[in-house]
Amino acid sequence: MYDRLIDFIRAWYETDGTIPLHEPIFGEKEREYVLDTLDSTFVSSVGEYVSRFEKVLARYLGGGFVVATVNGTTALQLALQLAGTRGGDEVITQPLTFVATANAIAHNHAVPSFVDVQEETLGLCPEALERYLDRIGVRSGKGCQNRETGRRIAAILPMHTFGHPCRMEAILDIAEHWGVPVVEDAAEALGSKRGSGYCGGFGKLGVFSFNGNKTITCGGGGAIITGDEALAARARHLSTTAKKDHPWKFAHDEVGYNYRMPNLNAALACAQMESLDAFLLDKRRLAKAYNAFFKETGLGVFVDEPDGARSNFWLNAVITENRAQRDALLKETNGAGVMTRPAWELMTDLEMFKDCPKGDLTVARRICQRIVNLPSSARKHG
Repeated sequence: MYDRLIDFIRAWYETDGTIPLHEPIFGEKEREYVLDTLDSTFVSSVGEYVSRFEKVLARYLGGGFVVATVNGTTALQLALQLAGTRGGDEVITQPLTFVATANAIAHNHAVPSFVDVQEETLGLCPEALERYLDRIGVRSGKGCQNRETGRRIAAILPMHTFGHPCRMEAILDIAEHWGVPVVEDAAEALGSKRGSGYCGGFGKLGVFSFNGNKTITCGGGGAIITGDEALAARARHLSTTAKKDHPWKFAHDEVGYNYRMPNLNAALACAQMESLDAFLLDKRRLAKAYNAFFKETGLGVFVDEPDGARSNFWLNAVITENRAQRDALLKETNGAGVMTRPAWELMTDLEMFKDCPKGDLTVARRICQRIVNLPSSARKHG
């Protein structure tokens, strides 16, 4: 049934071999910068490439202050802490997400509270968020509290699923009404925009990931971005073991973390940033071709970018008619060496989060049972 899809993907990538879901592309510049780092012997968290990457990324995103970390999960944990999340708090997020989103909340000894997603964006639904807060929210001297659990709601954490931007303007309006800060999980959304603004730059803090399967990668790596210089300075301090600045003494003024991005990874990230626009252009061409293919064949509905947004199409996705069709697509494509995957299990279905507070999750559950991610790598040219 899916032979045409398999043939289409093989033709696009011009190969009869195994086609991964998303693989990185490295060139001579990556080798040059990494070898330069090795020659310098500064391969850990002290080195010029770390600062260079932070500046390059901030400039690309149109301003703000960037702090590079060892991975996206640590960046998210620290961003939530900087936004005021403490043990015993709740953080509102979505159930359709990678587990790191919920784990980062738990790493702060807080509790995730799950609100449904929107079908168009696959991310946190503003209308569902508003209904949920109207039902459970109450203002008190401690801020916004969940009347059913008594816990303070410390943050709202939307995630831009597969690189498709959430409706951040509406989410920010609701958050402001309730006096709750927004932390953006833009791990998958580097280069995605809502209106004229880049994902990651809407909330009090935003977070990116540069894992091996992301649009650009440095093996691991993450970053926090914020428009607040003082918050950025505190992120840098806490992520560098809270070490006090001194030419030779090792003195620390609070419990910190060894979360800074190593210089070796940052060198790779700097080189990858030079190719980001080319990667995004090629991925956009692939998304356009997928969209046309599924409209012609009727084998599913391609997940296109939402109105008012420009997606990076990190992972392309198709929504099948039902779960049986989803499973058939997964079986046939993977059996032919074309890697596809289902969406993550909903966070509320995982043992460690099954008893967390939640609203009506009808849309997330319907999507989760029908969606398939398709090969989405940029192609290497030249």
